[in-house]
Amino acid sequence: MKMRVAAVFSVLFCALSIAAQPYPSGNPGTPDDAQALPDAPMGAGGQSSSNQQPGSPAAPVPLSIKDAEAIALKNNPAISVARLSALASQQVTREARANLWPTAYTNLTAVDAHQDSRITAGGLNNPIIYDRAAGGATVSQLITDFGHTTNLVASARLQARAEDQNALATKEDILLAVNQAFYNALQTRAVLKVAEQTVTSRQLTADQVEALTKSKLKSGLDLSFAKVNLAQAKLLLLDAQNNYKAALAGLSAILGYSSLQNFELLEDTAELTAPPADADPLISEALSQRPEILALEFEEQSSEKYRNAQHDLLFPTISALGAFGGAPVRNDHLSSWYGAAGINVQIPVFNGFLYSAKAREASLRSQAVREHLLDLRNRISRDVRTSWLNANTAYERVNVSRQLLDEANQALDLAQTRYQLGLGSIVEFSQAQLQQTQAQIGSAQATYDYRLTLSVLRYQTTGL
Repeated sequence: MKMRVAAVFSVLFCALSIAAQPYPSGNPGTPDDAQALPDAPMGAGGQSSSNQQPGSPAAPVPLSIKDAEAIALKNNPAISVARLSALASQQVTREARANLWPTAYTNLTAVDAHQDSRITAGGLNNPIIYDRAAGGATVSQLITDFGHTTNLVASARLQARAEDQNALATKEDILLAVNQAFYNALQTRAVLKVAEQTVTSRQLTADQVEALTKSKLKSGLDLSFAKVNLAQAKLLLLDAQNNYKAALAGLSAILGYSSLQNFELLEDTAELTAPPADADPLISEALSQRPEILALEFEEQSSEKYRNAQHDLLFPTISALGAFGGAPVRNDHLSSWYGAAGINVQIPVFNGFLYSAKAREASLRSQAVREHLLDLRNRISRDVRTSWLNANTAYERVNVSRQLLDEANQALDLAQTRYQLGLGSIVEFSQAQLQQTQAQIGSAQATYDYRLTLSVLRYQTTGL
C-alpha cells in the first residue's frame, strides 16, 4: 500500500507540473511594458561615446528648445518612473476585479496513516485517517457581497486614471525644468558675451590711457582707474564663464545625461508678443485642464468609491463552492470518487468594531481629499495670476531695458568724447562704462526672462 501511494502521488505531481501555466509575456519575469522603456542616454547628438577618439573634444551639437524638450521626454528617468507607476496602478484594478471571477484550484493528496489512527488533539471532532492517494478540483464563485468588490474595482480604476494624470503632470514639470535650464543657459551665454566684449573694450581703453600716461598727456590716476576697470571686467568674465558652464551642466542633467554635454544653443527666433490682456480666462482654463487638478478629482471620486466599499463590509457575503475528484488508491472504507456543491452566506456579527472603524476612516479620508482639492484650486488660481503679472512685468522690462541700453551707449559716447577732449574725468568715463555694461547685461537678461515667464504661464494654464 505504501509503495502504491508514493507512486500515484509522484504521477499526480508530475502532471500538475506539466499543466502549470507559463508567464503571459515572452520572457518569464519580464513585463511587456518594461520592453518599451527608453534607451539609456547616448553621447551628444545620439552617438555613442565609444566612437569618439580618445582625448579629442566633441564637436558642439546644435540644440534648440524643441530638441531639448524631445530629448528630455526620451531620456529623463523621472518620466519613466511616472509612466511605470501609472502602469502599475492599472494592475491594481485587475487585482480588485479578480474577486469577481471564479477561483479554481487543484489538490493532490497522498496519505500514509497508522492503522486505526485518529486526530485526537487540536479540534473538537475526532476524524479517522485512511491511507489514500487522490486528486481533485475545487471551484468557488462570489455571488454577491452587496457592492463591496464592485466599489473596490471602481475605486482602483479611478485611482489608475489619477496616476495617468500624475504622469502627465510629471511630464509637464520636466518640460518646464527644460525651459528654465535652456533659457538660463542662453542668458548666461549672453552675459558671457557681454563680459568678453567688456574685457576687450576696457583692455583697449587701458592701453590707450597707458600710452597717454607715458606721453605725459594723462596722469597716473587715470591709468590706475583704467586698470581697476579692466580688473573688474576680468572678474566679471570669470564669473560669467563659471555660470555658463554650470548652466550647461544643469541642462545636461535635466536632459538625462550624466556628464557635461557640449551643446551649441540655438536662439529662439519666435517673435516676442504681449501676454494675454486678462488673467481670468487663463485661470478658468487652468482649473479645467491642469493635470494636477484632474488627478485630484479622480482621487476624490476614488476615495468616495472606497468609502462605499468599506461601508459595504457590514453586509453579508454570499458565495458558491463546488469540489470533485477521485481516489485511485484508497482504503476500502472510501469511495472511488467524491463530489459536492453548496452555498455559503457569511454574515458579520461582531469583530471588535473593525468594519465600522474602516468605514469611518474612509469617510474622513474622502473629506480630506475634497479639502485638498479646494486648496489646490485656490493655489492654482493664485499661481496663474502671479505668472500673468510676472509676464506683463517682464514684457515691459524688455522695452525699458532696451531704452536704458540706448541711453547708456549714448552716455558712454559722450563721456568718452569729453574724456578724450580733456573736458571730463576718468571717473566720469569709468562710470559711463559701468552703466553700459550693466545695461547690456540687463537687456540680455530681460529677453530671456520674458520668454521664460511665458513658458511658466503656459505651464500654469494649458501645459507646455
